[in-house]
Amino acid sequence: MRILVTGGAGFIGSALVRFLINQTSNDVINIDSLTYAGNLKNVDTVSSSRRYHFARVDICDTLALKNVFDEYKPQSIIHLAAESHVDRSISKPNKFIQTNIIGTYNLLELTRQYLNYVDKKCSEEFRFLHVSTDEVYGDLPHPNHHAGAEAQRFSERSKYAPNSPYAASKASSDHLVRSWGHTYGLATLITNCSNNYGEYQHSEKLIPRVILNATRGKSLPIFGNGENIRDWLYVEDHAEALYLIFKRGNPGESYTIGGNSELQNIEVVRLICCLLDELCGKKPRGVSNYFDLVEFIEDRAGHDMRYAMDFQKLRDELGWEPKYSFEEGLRKTVAWYLKNFQGLK
Repeated sequence: MRILVTGGAGFIGSALVRFLINQTSNDVINIDSLTYAGNLKNVDTVSSSRRYHFARVDICDTLALKNVFDEYKPQSIIHLAAESHVDRSISKPNKFIQTNIIGTYNLLELTRQYLNYVDKKCSEEFRFLHVSTDEVYGDLPHPNHHAGAEAQRFSERSKYAPNSPYAASKASSDHLVRSWGHTYGLATLITNCSNNYGEYQHSEKLIPRVILNATRGKSLPIFGNGENIRDWLYVEDHAEALYLIFKRGNPGESYTIGGNSELQNIEVVRLICCLLDELCGKKPRGVSNYFDLVEFIEDRAGHDMRYAMDFQKLRDELGWEPKYSFEEGLRKTVAWYLKNFQGLK
């Protein structure tokens, strides 16, 4: 099968591309506009494969996108291209509206038009998997502040209540995908996942930022009091879940994906610092304990308190569970950054 992957040079997209080339026999057409968050080095290990193809395309560019359909004739799409950093969405929301909403619309509409002209078998087998986020559901109460809160999780039945421009733009794209499936009969699938971490993640995100700052003796900024909770999912587990849903999920359905690893941000930072104490041979000048570099800063506007995912549906229907505990995945991640951090911003 020829699978078109959008955003395949980004963090999660590149993990999926590597999985598809290394673990399946599919051809991959990777399109990415190569913004600051996209890096072709992320797919260096598979770029020489005869089954891998790349085109530098912005999904907001309708003509360029149409040319990709005409040239490669994809047989399915996995859509990951998106602006994804909440802080950037607060300061400059326009790009999020353009890419996440207009870009997704372009992709859906070109797919619909394209399927009108391909052979019947391709049209019947074509799938459109849209990769989204848990942030579309808003936030959950903190167990320390509300009795019984630890039992609450987001699931496919949760109501949408986005609290940031990023989350709102992704919620909008989810609704577009669902409506194109219902109205036009496109075989759509939607996934909503928890916070990802792992190798190749951009340094603006919490885990790589803490690793890189600490090894350079810089402060480790944490929003508010650090009690905000996230459910952490190792990116390789996510890639495997996406392919499983793509192959065996029921069209028209959505699936939540979680790592079963809820931790406060301050706990995550502490674990990273402990690993750095263990794995780093030499500390930066003036640093005796990496955790001493922690600096609490003014909280992010509209900062959601807690995300947690119930992936029982995915477990029951498709038999998926994360393979990596947070401790295992974090150790692999820290070791990778210590080996490869030079040149990372």
